[in-house]
Amino acid sequence: MGMTPKEKTPFLVAPLAKLINWARQNSLWPAQFGLACCAIEMMSTASSRYDIARFGAEVFRASPRQSDVMIVAGRVSQKMAPVLVTVYEQMLDPKWVIAMGDCASTGGIYNNYAIIQGVDKIVPVDIYLAGCPPRPEALLDCLIMLQKKIKNEHPFSKK
Repeated sequence: MGMTPKEKTPFLVAPLAKLINWARQNSLWPAQFGLACCAIEMMSTASSRYDIARFGAEVFRASPRQSDVMIVAGRVSQKMAPVLVTVYEQMLDPKWVIAMGDCASTGGIYNNYAIIQGVDKIVPVDIYLAGCPPRPEALLDCLIMLQKKIKNEHPFSKK
């Protein structure tokens, strides 16, 4: 049987904003910023047991210019804060930040002058992940939450 020209031509109709957000949420490229014990849990999410690749985030980038998600895993010292800000500023827009662990979120047990009492004091944070250290499953849940957030964003607006 022959097909008509209309049947041969597949097409996709969707609002441009939805297509852009779909692409963004399914291709997250994290900038690894592991500073303490939370970094071990972050790295284990890339293993075959947890398989972060299922969420489109398997490409941990070493360069901030190729990343759009910064996972701050661990405590941030006063000396490391300017480096973290520089890496954040070098990331292309749109960009998102996950504060992984109690130390990144609030300073954790390090209530002293040497540790930043929450990474949100120096860069905007989109999602806070509690735990000391949080399990890899929690980081995967965090990625799902970030994907839902990206899905509902307007892709052409400035943060």
